[in-house]
Amino acid sequence: MAVTSSSVASISKVLRRDRRSPSVFSVAFSRLPFSAGCRSRPPPLVVLGSGSSSGRNDGFPCSTASSPLVPVLRSRQVLCKAELNVSGEIPNSPAAEMSQYERIVELLTTLFPVWVIIGTIIGIYKPSMVTWLETDLFTLGLGFLMLSMGLTLTFEDFRRCMRNPWTVGVGFLAQYLVKPLLGFVIAMTLKLSASLATGLILVSCCPGGQASNVATYISKGNVALSVLMTTCSTIGAIVMTPLLTKLLAGQLVPVDAAGLAISTFQVVLVPTIVGVLANEYFPKFTKRISTLTPLIGVILTTLLCASPIGQVAEVLKSQGAQLIIPVAFLHVAAFALGYWLSRLSTFGESTSRTISIECGMQSSALGFLLAQKHFTNPLVAVPSAVSVVCMALGGSALAVFWRNRPIPANDKDDFQE
Repeated sequence: MAVTSSSVASISKVLRRDRRSPSVFSVAFSRLPFSAGCRSRPPPLVVLGSGSSSGRNDGFPCSTASSPLVPVLRSRQVLCKAELNVSGEIPNSPAAEMSQYERIVELLTTLFPVWVIIGTIIGIYKPSMVTWLETDLFTLGLGFLMLSMGLTLTFEDFRRCMRNPWTVGVGFLAQYLVKPLLGFVIAMTLKLSASLATGLILVSCCPGGQASNVATYISKGNVALSVLMTTCSTIGAIVMTPLLTKLLAGQLVPVDAAGLAISTFQVVLVPTIVGVLANEYFPKFTKRISTLTPLIGVILTTLLCASPIGQVAEVLKSQGAQLIIPVAFLHVAAFALGYWLSRLSTFGESTSRTISIECGMQSSALGFLLAQKHFTNPLVAVPSAVSVVCMALGGSALAVFWRNRPIPANDKDDFQE
């Protein structure tokens, strides 16, 4: 789902930025709690700055003494890696302090599952509070989230994809081969009706969602890789989502592949490209608005989760179990297969966690929008609405589970910066 990770991606963008002025977000991750450790690479520094190539040390030493836990991202500016259940303490300094606003946004973002639960309850029992966000407004909201993702990206990010074809490629295959086949097999095995089977296949063919970036961060995965995989699957959705839906569900109901492609292009690709270009050519402007987009993203995400539930509330009340079981099984199986496919591909623990979460968490909101616009039977949209909840709660639960399991000290680094 295109969701609450706008704050995470914004921070990740600043950590990756080359030769641009430093931002308060470049130290935000150093103030959030969880474990990190150092690779045996001298000198073990966490470099938090503008990415200057001057050779100046702009970081703090990473200690292994008992101390508050801090996260570390594997990006060009980072020489330490989240891999031990022992952390280094970054000394307090004015540059490393988060503002009250940043703390609030970070808290709201990490509480994403709570907002989904609240939105689900409101959607089921008070649908009129959220159903005003119908097709046109829903499209605008989803487009804004795609724009916010684009604002965190630069052309260098796409070059990094080319430097990591195998790592990003396995994630892409898991997203567009493993998961769609899972959706098809589950629909056929459980003998779902044509409309529900089509809806399940459609949501299984959707790209990764921004909420996966938040879950990856919590799970001690590779956030930089997660953002790149989300970007690649989002761009690939222009072709892959309509093509796979046509191939797998075309035998069940008529599928307007061209219409799906056009809608995906309008809602996903255009806002993302606008965001990338704005970030590349108007960095000062994007830096100013980047302080607002995370908070707006949290609010929009909650609404985009609650609105689909509200719009199918009556169906959920009458056929809840029949609808929840296949969707929940789809996500559980996708998480498991994504992880073990990565392990069989000889990836390290951190990368495997990242690919697992990317495979199991997709843009259910996009699936709901496409179902509403291009299928006459309203039941086609129901699996996507249920997926919003299953994806968010399942991904968050898995992330918390992994957060309490340390990354091995000798974990393989599969991501080439």
